[in-house]
Amino acid sequence: MSVKAPAIKTSQSLGYRIKKHKLHLMMIIPVMIWYIIFKYLPIYGVTLAWKEFYILKGITGSPWVGWVNFDRLLNSYDFKNVFTNTLILGFWNFVIGFPAPIILALALNELRGNAFKRVTQTISYLPHFVSWVILTGIFMEVLSPSRGPIAAIFRAVGADPIYFLGDPKWFRFTMVATGVWKGLGWGSIVYLSALSSVNEELYDAARVDGCGRWKRIWHVTIPGITPTITIMFIMAIGSLVDDNFDQIFNMLTPATYGVGDVLGTYIYRQGVTYMDYSYSTATELFRNVISLVLVVFTNEVAKRVNEYALW
Repeated sequence: MSVKAPAIKTSQSLGYRIKKHKLHLMMIIPVMIWYIIFKYLPIYGVTLAWKEFYILKGITGSPWVGWVNFDRLLNSYDFKNVFTNTLILGFWNFVIGFPAPIILALALNELRGNAFKRVTQTISYLPHFVSWVILTGIFMEVLSPSRGPIAAIFRAVGADPIYFLGDPKWFRFTMVATGVWKGLGWGSIVYLSALSSVNEELYDAARVDGCGRWKRIWHVTIPGITPTITIMFIMAIGSLVDDNFDQIFNMLTPATYGVGDVLGTYIYRQGVTYMDYSYSTATELFRNVISLVLVVFTNEVAKRVNEYALW
C-alpha cells in the first residue's frame, strides 16, 4: 500500500505572508517614512520651476509664470558658460576617471601577496573618507607656488612654479587629477567584487591553451566583468553633467571662475546667495532631465550592443 505524500502549498495569500513576516515589515516602516518625508514629498517643490516664488506666499500661493524661468535660463550668457565648463570637466572626469578604477582593480587582482594587496587596497580607499574641506586645505599647501613641495621640485630643476589652483590653464587639470585620486580606490570596490565571481576554471583552461597573463586578462578577466563595466558605464554617462560640487566649491577662486564655475556652483549661487529659488530650481531640473535622457539613451545602446543594461 502506497502512502500519498502531503501536498506542498506553493502559493500563499498576501494577508498570510504579511502576518507571517509582520516583524520584518515593521522594521521597514521607519525607512519608508524617512523616504516619504525627505525624498518623495519634496518632489512637489519642483513646481517652483514654473512659478515666481514669494517666501511669504509659500510654494502653493506663489503665482504660476509658465516657462519664463526656462526661457531665461536658455538665454543667459552665464548659464552657457557654466554649462560648457560642466561638460568639459564631466568629459575629462569620464575619460580618465571611468577606466582608472577598472585598471586598479585588474592590477590588484593580479597581485599574489595577500598582505601587500590588503595594504594597497586600504591606502587607496582612505581618500574617499576625507572631506573635500580637509583635502582642499591639504592641496592648497601641497600645490602652493611659494611654499609647497611641488613648487620646490620645479625650482630645483630650474622651472617656474605653477599655481595649480589659481591659474585658469591648470585649474581643470587639477580638478580632474584630484577627483580621480580621491575616488580611485573606492570606485574599484565594485570591480574587485565582480572579479571575485569569475570562474577560476576559465583561467586554468586559458593556461592550458598557453595564454600568458595579458591574454588571460583580455580574454577571461575583462569579459567576466563586462556586465559590471556596462552598468557602471551607463551610470557614468548620466553623471556627465553632475559635477562634483563639494570639490569645486571649495577649490574655486575668483581667478578661475571663467573655467571652473559649473552648474552646481551656479545653482548654489542663484538659490542661496541671490535667493532666486524659482530660477535655481529650473536650472537643477534642466540638469536632471539631461542626465535622465543620457541614461535612457545609453541604456538602450548598451542593450543592443552587448545585451547588458540597467533594465
